[in-house]
Amino acid sequence: MASSVTTTNPIHISVQRPKISSLFLSPIRVSTSYGLFNSRALQHEVKESNLVFSSLAKKHVVPVYSSLSMLGLKQRRFHVVEALAADAGDSEIQIPNGSVQSSKSFGEKFPVLVTGFFFFMWYFLNVIFNILNKKVYNYFPYPYFVSVVHLLVGVIYCLVGWSLGLPKCAPIDKEFLLLLTPVAFCHALGHVMSNVSFAAVAVSFTHTIKALEPFFSASASQFVLGHQIPLSLWLSLAPVVIGVSMASLTELSFNWTGFISAMISNIAFTYRSIYSKKAMNGMDSTNVYAYTSVIAFFFCIPPAILIEGPKLMEFGFANAIAKVGLVKFLSDLFWIGMFYHLYNQLATNTLERVAPLTHAVGNVLKRVFVIGFSIVVFGNKISTQTGIGTAIAIAGVAIYSLIKANIEEQKQKGAAALAN
Repeated sequence: MASSVTTTNPIHISVQRPKISSLFLSPIRVSTSYGLFNSRALQHEVKESNLVFSSLAKKHVVPVYSSLSMLGLKQRRFHVVEALAADAGDSEIQIPNGSVQSSKSFGEKFPVLVTGFFFFMWYFLNVIFNILNKKVYNYFPYPYFVSVVHLLVGVIYCLVGWSLGLPKCAPIDKEFLLLLTPVAFCHALGHVMSNVSFAAVAVSFTHTIKALEPFFSASASQFVLGHQIPLSLWLSLAPVVIGVSMASLTELSFNWTGFISAMISNIAFTYRSIYSKKAMNGMDSTNVYAYTSVIAFFFCIPPAILIEGPKLMEFGFANAIAKVGLVKFLSDLFWIGMFYHLYNQLATNTLERVAPLTHAVGNVLKRVFVIGFSIVVFGNKISTQTGIGTAIAIAGVAIYSLIKANIEEQKQKGAAALAN
């Protein structure tokens, strides 16, 4: 039942943001800047749980009336549980010398440090995965089986996470399963073909070939989806094609199995991206990737059994165990699967935190890191022409990524302007 209470101590919050607030929309963060509490000796009659938000001018004042007796508080100590205001965006409220403390987390206080840490872990895990993966192939050259192991460890990781509610498992129906199946098939095909290439040629060369992925992506967008690709993007792909061609002609580890497998991987991942856009509605990216891994795992099992099964049973496992021992063999298989899943998950988490331009630069630098570290660790000898071709290809990818990111940002700004 509502009751009337008289208070002689109304509170006004001054928020420096030229917008209109309401009670039920985006939250305002409470911090130590932007805003003042002002107390005035006025009397107002308010009802239980009464909060009044006024329209805000350039420096607007929002009167908030609260009953001390109703809240069970003594004197003038107020504990803010939740503050909501429409269109407030990043507006903040300052409460100096009061009982309300800042609710900012470490990530909100130091976003650059947190984002930098995500980038570091993404690169670190990716480099470790590529190095360890190649070392396994040096004594266990069975990429189809290793691909199954990569996904198996990821599936176990996802199942454990779901059982703990980290994250909460999203329900899936028949319709969504049908949408996700082509995504998983392309993911499985691209993953297996990448591993076949890694096993056949140097890691640096595989990543140089995979630098052509933007070319396949642009081609699919133009000729499959019917999207108009600007001339500037097509021109930026020219040095990518030229650089990869130069590197391929003089690559010391070149063979057709490694080259063709990397090219098939590019095509598969391009179509994975196309189908993923159709499957992203209604489910978060973490669960989508988890379900994709589970389905892709089952796609990878048949070729592994048919192509490598007899050899593995006859002498593949025995030779690997004889070379490094059972414990190291199983440990290496486990860790390459764990690093594969974690670096993909960290890549998703990192790219969700940054703008398209930073995303583009990050992807290019990642490939440079992997190529550079693989050359140093494995001591791969490359010709001068291969080095120049690789540099040209990476530079082309960088130019393409920057132009594409700029186009995306302009589209987002245009859409935001139309929405306002």
